[in-house]
Amino acid sequence: MKKVMKGLSNAITVLLFLLVILMAVLVISSKASGGEPQILGYQLKNVLSGSMEPTFKTGSIIAVKPAGDKTRFQKNDVITYMEDEQKIVTHRVIDVVKRGDHVMYQTKGDNNEHPDSNLILSENVVGEYTGFSIPYIGYFIDFAKSKAGTAALLIGPGVLLLLYSAISIFKALKEIEHATKRRDENQGPEKTA
Repeated sequence: MKKVMKGLSNAITVLLFLLVILMAVLVISSKASGGEPQILGYQLKNVLSGSMEPTFKTGSIIAVKPAGDKTRFQKNDVITYMEDEQKIVTHRVIDVVKRGDHVMYQTKGDNNEHPDSNLILSENVVGEYTGFSIPYIGYFIDFAKSKAGTAALLIGPGVLLLLYSAISIFKALKEIEHATKRRDENQGPEKTA
């Protein structure tokens, strides 16, 4: 039983330590990129509206790989593009329009009735949706980007690790105390001559 508890204790310690490292990487990556975090060359984008449901839901994060050749996209590809200087959108290509040397895309959200009002210049394409999404994590990343979230995610797991360590030390001291007490009881009182 003691071996199981020790193994569980070690597993929790490692898990909390890895959580601290993961949170630090996410927060630092998010701050360094000035926006969404990047992992292994993929950008993680928050889904802020339901325009692409059921493909991905509001509050999800999606993995977007950099566009590369921005003129290569075809009908049914899901692209991420700059709608204006402040807004990034991920919608499906429903038509490719070529005018001279320019390639433009007509896009539409899967959950929208009508296509987007403006054609998207290929130069404004940021990336392509990879098909990878995790529901509800986008809410967490939005929180992580705030000042309070950054503090909580960097300090919180560290505090949990310290509390867990304090509890482990307290339990170890209690065990030592009980072992000492049992040893003293087994030896019995000393006899005097």
